[in-house]
Amino acid sequence: MSIKRSILLRVRIAFLLVFLFFGAIVYRLVDVQFFQGGYWQDLAQSIGLKVMTVGATRGNIYSDNGSLLATSLPFYKVCFDPYLSTDGLYRSNIDSLCILLSDFFEDRSPHQYRRKIDDARKRKRRYLTLNSSKINYQEKKVMEKWPIFREGRLRGGVIFEKVEERFRPFSHLGYRTIGMVSDENRGVVGLEFSFNRQLAGKDGQALFQKMAGGGWKPVYDGTEVRPKNGYDVETTINVNLQDVTETALLNHLQKHRADYGVAVLMEVETGEIKAISNLSRNSQGQYYERYNYAVGDQGSREPGSTFKLASMIALLEDTDIELSDTVDTGNGEYAFFNETMRDHKPGGYGRISVQEVFEKSSNIGVAKLINSRFSNKPERFIDYLKDIGLASPLGFQMVGEGKPYIKTPSDSSWSGTTLPWMSHGYELKMTPLQTLALYNAIANGGKMIQPIIVKSILRDNKVIEEYETKVLKKRICSERTLEKLHTMLEGVVRRGTAKNIRHSQYTIAGKTGTAKKVKNGRYTNRYYTSFVGYFPAEAPKYSCIVVIDEPKGYQIYGSDVAAPVFKEIADKIFSLEVEMHEMMPANRDQFAGIFPVIRSGHHGELNFLCNQLGISNHSDDGAGDWVKTDVVGNSVFWKNNDVATNKVPDVRGMTLRDALYLLENQGLKVKTEGKGRVKAQSLYPGGKILKGSAIRLTLG
Repeated sequence: MSIKRSILLRVRIAFLLVFLFFGAIVYRLVDVQFFQGGYWQDLAQSIGLKVMTVGATRGNIYSDNGSLLATSLPFYKVCFDPYLSTDGLYRSNIDSLCILLSDFFEDRSPHQYRRKIDDARKRKRRYLTLNSSKINYQEKKVMEKWPIFREGRLRGGVIFEKVEERFRPFSHLGYRTIGMVSDENRGVVGLEFSFNRQLAGKDGQALFQKMAGGGWKPVYDGTEVRPKNGYDVETTINVNLQDVTETALLNHLQKHRADYGVAVLMEVETGEIKAISNLSRNSQGQYYERYNYAVGDQGSREPGSTFKLASMIALLEDTDIELSDTVDTGNGEYAFFNETMRDHKPGGYGRISVQEVFEKSSNIGVAKLINSRFSNKPERFIDYLKDIGLASPLGFQMVGEGKPYIKTPSDSSWSGTTLPWMSHGYELKMTPLQTLALYNAIANGGKMIQPIIVKSILRDNKVIEEYETKVLKKRICSERTLEKLHTMLEGVVRRGTAKNIRHSQYTIAGKTGTAKKVKNGRYTNRYYTSFVGYFPAEAPKYSCIVVIDEPKGYQIYGSDVAAPVFKEIADKIFSLEVEMHEMMPANRDQFAGIFPVIRSGHHGELNFLCNQLGISNHSDDGAGDWVKTDVVGNSVFWKNNDVATNKVPDVRGMTLRDALYLLENQGLKVKTEGKGRVKAQSLYPGGKILKGSAIRLTLG
């Protein structure tokens, strides 16, 4: 830039600043509308200057352990002021620069780049976008060493225009929950939208000069208002559990070619959501996160048989009925006024106990029990539902929670068949998260808590705002009722409709659900399937709900479609979290007498040791490389303890070295406590090993 042009620009800027300074004073004294009318803005633009917004850097979103779920990364547009370079610098380096640009962007030849830049230089353009593609910071550092560019902004004319873009390190994991932002850097959906106020920060302002060619560059004159960057959001999401949940859901959605699926995993005591997945099927048969069915209004559906838990709470609270009492469900069909209700089993269940009504999910059994008690006072049944908290939203932190719909006797659509059909989950609507909150309350000793997904708001790693779990209902039922509910929910998995997901090493409690969907006012043979429950049942740590909408094929019930997803999630978590494992005791006490401590290990090494010590030892023909010991008379007897592929080895009695060798070769992650030999192990010997499983050893 010539000295004359530089002086002229400074004079223009000084004039504008003086004008703005005095304008601010007069603003207080005279008609405000004069300045709000844009007169001074028009004047500023007439001399090539403009006050423009400088965007704030959006805050980060973190998982529960500090892993980044979303962050803003700097990218750059490569622009150029070809008029700044001196003739000598330009002529001697422009060809080399064009070759590098062509090789990097691969969108045009070196000759085409040369022609584009030459043309801009001849026209005295001060701002030229070399390529619309954005480069990252590392690529920018490389370009800064290129010919002409290495002279910097003032002599070389290179302009790296910063543009921030949202980046999710875990790609599409929890995509819909984390959310996305618009081109204006505003949250559109998910947490990005719900916490946009905290994440967005506050934009600043600065003076910009218009360049030839239409671009604008900042003029740093000290009057700029710096932007205030957004706060960070710390969520309750656990990346590992999110991956487990999403993978299990996707596998079964593909298997059943379902329309969409939901899975939510929540920590029982805290109400913290550790994983939430919503996957929808597109026209190509691929699954992606399109809508938050777990929370939103579109996910509010007739829940089906999972609602029978609420009906049983009302029945048990209002009567002295026992689980051993019986009800006649007949041949599987029963008429309520002009409508016929059916059970899933052809021929019906006959006379069965209240416990079996719940375990077998008998629609007729539940409907007859509720109708006989509340038909003359249906408002009392509705009052129980309201008292539990099912008629009100949870007040969830994310925007757009669906409102539950519980029909009342005052509704014009209420009829004689409403109560029996409502008792097993029809003529009402709830979201999956609202259903989960009910079951979580049973797992949590009767206390219903508000689920949360954001723990705190941070600035520079310091907590600015913290969110705590709210107690919605201190107790949704009596202790007597709660004990019976636990028994019924465990019975569903032990003997009832979900016995296919029973596990030998830990207990699951829950309920299956299968609801017919309505189309054009009529129920169709299209199904909304679900399973909701908690585990381990004796000391619940997690509650979980799985919903699969419109499965295709012959498997259409919640027990066959949704329950296996729950089990896959629970199995994986059980294998990863050794704190859930009950320690297996040692096989036997230490032997007294003159024998050294030889209990288990490598056959060859133990045999050599005994021979060196002069101890008589024998084995049967089946003893392999790894053995356990028994004492027979004055001799040690070796018994086979070889390890089967993908099965948990029995390492009790082994030295830590031998135990680590066997367990790690099987792909297990080992945690130890204490010193000495292995006294107990957390995984049962011979059990199947799941990928990534962990085992805890107690030494002593």
